[in-house]
Amino acid sequence: MSVIIYIAVMAGVTYLIRMIPFTLFRKKIKSTFFRSFLYYIPYAVLSAITIPAIFYSTGNITTSVIGTVVAVALAYFKLPLIVVALAASAAAFIFGLFI
Repeated sequence: MSVIIYIAVMAGVTYLIRMIPFTLFRKKIKSTFFRSFLYYIPYAVLSAITIPAIFYSTGNITTSVIGTVVAVALAYFKLPLIVVALAASAAAFIFGLFI
């Protein structure tokens, strides 16, 4: 029974988070500051979630740093995401074998 209550509360919260902006903001937002703030929120939240997960994923900070450096270097050269992810994972794995 408690699982049904948890699911109902989660559904209600999710619905409210999506519905409240539509009811409060009926006109187009004209403030450039507020619009740019809203534009960058998804990137900031994604970074805040991803960065700690990167450094705690392998259990060894050195392999995590090596994988991150490889990922940043390949992303700098604008390689596809799959190439960056696979190369960073492979670099962390291979470096972990030698430690």
